[in-house]
Amino acid sequence: MTAPAGIAFPPLAAGLRVGLLGGSFNPPHQAHRALSLFALKRLQLDRVWWLVSPGNPLKDTRGLPPLAARIAAARAVANDPRIVVTGLEALIRTRYTVDTIAVLRRRFPQVRFVWLMGADNLSQFNRWRNWQGIAQEIPIAVIDRPSDSLRALASPAAQALSRYRHDEATASLLADRPPPAWTFLRGMKSTLSSTQLRSHTPPAS
Repeated sequence: MTAPAGIAFPPLAAGLRVGLLGGSFNPPHQAHRALSLFALKRLQLDRVWWLVSPGNPLKDTRGLPPLAARIAAARAVANDPRIVVTGLEALIRTRYTVDTIAVLRRRFPQVRFVWLMGADNLSQFNRWRNWQGIAQEIPIAVIDRPSDSLRALASPAAQALSRYRHDEATASLLADRPPPAWTFLRGMKSTLSSTQLRSHTPPAS
């Protein structure tokens, strides 16, 4: 039996530079797209994959729309051939980022992956399963959110990884750096979030 649409490994060629943006995408929105386009340019990436999660272990998933519906909605928002939407975590049965990254690095050893996250996620990165292991496995680009900058850079994870931080002026080299390596990219102005959008969406009748 074949997997549902979008729940598969996207095609890749050796040497490509691929940003990974994980999340529930509930709902996907223009800030996801803007962050991806920003990362493509600043990090000199070839692709950004949106990893639409079956369910975030750190969030209440009750009422979460079906994966297929979120994938379809994300594709409509992405609207760029360089942004690839996939639910591959459902295929490989991973719930935690550290496990997903391990599978991708084994399957695509010649691809240069970079993990993408907003500054709000850096603030609570130390709560992620084996976050130190993630930092040891993949370079990380943190994209500034204006309201979260100070809290993010003062967070436990940012402090613990401070000696591995690279100046954003050299961001185009991040995909080639051996981990641990990370950078903090400024210039994104949107504060839009899925949580805000859900809070303004009236309940279905």
